[in-house]
Amino acid sequence: MNWSKSIRQTHRWLSMAFTLTVVVALVAAAQESPAEWVFYAPLPPLVLLMLSGLYLFLLPYATKRRSNRRAVAGS
Repeated sequence: MNWSKSIRQTHRWLSMAFTLTVVVALVAAAQESPAEWVFYAPLPPLVLLMLSGLYLFLLPYATKRRSNRRAVAGS
């Protein structure tokens, strides 16, 4: 199993879940007396998006660094 591919796919699904929860929160905010927990609903997908996004952002740098170490060790 390729971790990078599965994390990338999870990141895509999380972005859809986050978008949906934001839309639900905005619709709830338009109501007369929205429940306060509705405004906190987008936070869990947002945190997971941040973690997976940081992983995907740092992945090219980590692989480049790893390949540089192998090149130096092989010389």
